Amino acid sequence: MKKTLLALLLACSLPAAAGPPADLRLYALDCGRLAFEDLGQFSDTFEYDGHSRTMQASCFLIRHPRGVLLWDAGLGDRLAAMRDGRRARILGSDVTMTVPVTLASQLASIGLDFDGVDYFAFSHGHADHLGNAPALTRATWIVNRAELDWLRRTPAPERTHPALSEGALRAGTVTIERDHDVFGDGSVQILSAPGHTPGHQVLLVRLPRSGPVLLSGDLYHTRDNRAERRMPVFNVDRADTLASIDRIERIVARLGARVLIQHSREDFQTLPALPGYLD
Repeated sequence: MKKTLLALLLACSLPAAAGPPADLRLYALDCGRLAFEDLGQFSDTFEYDGHSRTMQASCFLIRHPRGVLLWDAGLGDRLAAMRDGRRARILGSDVTMTVPVTLASQLASIGLDFDGVDYFAFSHGHADHLGNAPALTRATWIVNRAELDWLRRTPAPERTHPALSEGALRAGTVTIERDHDVFGDGSVQILSAPGHTPGHQVLLVRLPRSGPVLLSGDLYHTRDNRAERRMPVFNVDRADTLASIDRIERIVARLGARVLIQHSREDFQTLPALPGYLD
């Protein structure tokens, strides 16, 4: 039954976009770095064993005439005060997490602060995507119900911190189960892509001049993971992830969308530096 329901979910059609607003903007925000000494956990077929790599933690801000959406919240500005970053051990690898520039200062560079964010949505509940979430006290949170149920398990799932997602329990939170059209005009759509976590999602932004852009969440972590369909060992469901990849790649091909892999430093470096943006 589970696979039948998943197949129906992944087969659902996208609502047609009426045409994006002329002033729709997408800003790329540097939300930290994760330096892995051993990248082995990012493939269950052993390609990365013994290799090191620094990954990007990225966030994105979408300015729409009907409001401001923040997608993902990074490692957290508290790490910016730690000169040498914070070291941790994650699934057998030593990782150093650093935040070279605060999200607060980046928002200020485009005339915003945390209270100026109208909506907050996140690809999934791992801590490196929710670090600044507690600061978003005035935003309406848009949360996948399956992800919220997963985050509320006891004990908490690995690589999550319950305090970071407490804002999802406030009155006013919008809970979704499948795809969600954020502003009602097809220009900014949350697309269900489970597998990495139970309620994992990606974001499709149809820009008026740059065209469709797909923000990957953690559907992929690196360019070669996408090209070779490599699977991290810590994904909650391998089959669901592959089904999500199939669906999202069909959408990308159909729309001619540009895929931005959120943990890829190479992808992040192709984007306009603040206060620049894609439109």
